Amino acid sequence: MIKHLIASLFGPQTGPLAPLEGRLALAALLVRVARADTDYSAPERDHIDRVLAARYGLSPFEAAALRTEAEAVEAEAPDTVRFTRALKDAVPHEDRMGIMAALWSVALADQTRDAEEDALIRLVADLLGISDRDSALARQGVDRKAARPGPNEAP
Repeated sequence: MIKHLIASLFGPQTGPLAPLEGRLALAALLVRVARADTDYSAPERDHIDRVLAARYGLSPFEAAALRTEAEAVEAEAPDTVRFTRALKDAVPHEDRMGIMAALWSVALADQTRDAEEDALIRLVADLLGISDRDSALARQGVDRKAARPGPNEAP
């Protein structure tokens, strides 16, 4: 199954991606951002699972399974362009800020800003057609949300 998904993401483009393939592209991009600083930690993996569960209405088990598939796809991917192209084709421009917020939330899940993660997110923003200003607004939104935990979150 993973080979089929890799082929659909990295083979010749023949049409729009199926919803599952779009999910996999986003999940792999989240993994790539988390791995950018070479410290792919448990908090980052857990956060990716939460992002995927919330975005796609998945159970924790389904989100973890999607992340596991995405880890394999990300490891095989020669570059980031195919992920962003898949997302750019599948997600309208006005909805891409949600992708940027998800990327920033994963990058900041370990409570540190890393130059490699920042650089990758800048590249992804450019490839998705998101301005530096809008990317910064997405990051600031994530920072504000992290500073104000919700009623069910620990401070």
